[in-house]
Amino acid sequence: MYQYTEFDRHFVQARADQYRDQLTRWQAGELSEDEFKPLRLQNGWYVQRYAPMLRVAVPYGELSSAQVRVLAKIARDYDQPNAELFKDAQAKQDLLGPVVTGGLSIGSKLTAGYAHFTTRQNIQYNWIPLDKSADVMDLLASVDMHGIQTSGNCIRNITSDERAGIAADEIADPRPFGEILRQWSTLHPEFAYLPRKFKIAISGALEDRAATAWHDVGLHLIRNAEGELGFKVLVGGGMGRTPIIGTVIREFLPWHQVMNFIEAIVRVYNRYGRRDNIYKARIKILVKAEGQRYIDDVEAEYLQIMEHDGGPHTISQAELDRVTACFVPPSLNCDRKAADVKIANILRAAAEDDIEFGRWLKQNVTSHKNPDLRAVTLSFKRLGQAPGDATADQLDKAAGLADAFSAGELRVTHDQNLLLPWVACDQLPELWRAARKAGFGRPNIRLLTDMIACPGGDFCSLANARSIPIAEAITERYQDMDELHDLGEIDLHISGCINSCGHHHSGHIGILGVDKDGLEWYQVSLGGSDGSALSGDPLPGKVVGPSFTATEVPEVIEAVLETYRQQRSAGETFIATLRRVGMDPYKAAAKNARIAVVEQA
Repeated sequence: MYQYTEFDRHFVQARADQYRDQLTRWQAGELSEDEFKPLRLQNGWYVQRYAPMLRVAVPYGELSSAQVRVLAKIARDYDQPNAELFKDAQAKQDLLGPVVTGGLSIGSKLTAGYAHFTTRQNIQYNWIPLDKSADVMDLLASVDMHGIQTSGNCIRNITSDERAGIAADEIADPRPFGEILRQWSTLHPEFAYLPRKFKIAISGALEDRAATAWHDVGLHLIRNAEGELGFKVLVGGGMGRTPIIGTVIREFLPWHQVMNFIEAIVRVYNRYGRRDNIYKARIKILVKAEGQRYIDDVEAEYLQIMEHDGGPHTISQAELDRVTACFVPPSLNCDRKAADVKIANILRAAAEDDIEFGRWLKQNVTSHKNPDLRAVTLSFKRLGQAPGDATADQLDKAAGLADAFSAGELRVTHDQNLLLPWVACDQLPELWRAARKAGFGRPNIRLLTDMIACPGGDFCSLANARSIPIAEAITERYQDMDELHDLGEIDLHISGCINSCGHHHSGHIGILGVDKDGLEWYQVSLGGSDGSALSGDPLPGKVVGPSFTATEVPEVIEAVLETYRQQRSAGETFIATLRRVGMDPYKAAAKNARIAVVEQA
């Protein structure tokens, strides 16, 4: 993990102190609401449907066990709705029906607070009152964390592959570059007020596990024919109302020029991006509208930066080495037996234990750059808990597992789980038992119930419909592990509105909440891809038909999956079958499912 310097710590604490002063002046009436709003947003404090929402930055997804314990403390001590907020939530429940949301069960007794993992590897809280927000900022600063630039029209938290630095297919570790870019972009004066928010993802492996093509800027570490390290650069990807795959504007950029080149990309966007229409302000719209002209302008700006300005952000080898030194693998007391002997013993133990352990090895355990180690995903997806949610107690348990089995380190995954990156092979059976006891051992990673979902209308004031009840209904229907493993790997993504925080466009099955005359409806799309090895080239899904009611959605999903069973060849995945047979059988199945629901009603 990156190790904060004294400068870093002073900077983060000074920011927390500054925010406390701003909050105090707002509470005293010395700052108006309009004056205070941009100040709180710059530190990650939104105001959502019922209460403030805090977004905490987790650069490239890395967390220490100490940080996770502080996140648990914040959930337990601060993420609690007051009586008036709960009264409002109860009124909503009376109107829309019961719904269970992580640590808050609307319509029943409140339990402990919780945190929410996002698809961009951040952490969110939904119930912290603003009068406690400065205390929370101080707590975060005590473990080198903050909410700086998790909101606003600026360069947001830089994301990466959760297996960065450990992946067996890695070309180069992207984390040092992510950290250098983070430091460069933090409070960058020229880019503090961009036309719209700006997101960067970076990958260093052969497989794109960071969904880079769906970001404003996607960076792929590659080597050219001469073996030199550099970046393939994509610009203009994004979801929302207009899903667009990023355009490659540089096939190879020398690694030491990445900041100068990104400065050119953002500078041209800042100059020409639309500010008159929020829906057309993202860089994807500019790139789509201007095409080659935008690329030419970026190259011209880059040339100006290099020749006239002297390339001020060129990364020296010494600086890369300094930052890379912060990402040295931990010292582990691994048994140095040959890896193949260890694995043979583990597989034999799986056969002697139970089928669930074998499934866990297949679904939750992945290869590692070090043959003596494995990366293990802790599954937080379960019945009665919203996807991405983690209670305070669960966070504490995850921190304990990290200390016992992963050198005190965890990673937030794109799919809203936690990953242990440093697990010794011969500790897998013991970790399996401990994870199962803690409730994290369900072998459903990459299966249907390992779904992505945004908080939706239960919390977000932008949402058209609720995501959580839909996720719950599908999860309840598919609890049989034999059935889940028979269906195989399926990406199910749910968004409560067109802003696409649940990445519905890239799901093999995508569900989008829409508003029709003030009522909640849902569109279902099929065939999306995030660019991973399983999904193939990045692609937005196609809508299967008209919108469905909340009652109809689980029936439609079941009909789609039954069609897959009927159409698949031996060993064929859902996405492969869909691409082979086309959309027509699935559209017919969805239509018939809807008719059946209407007739039963």
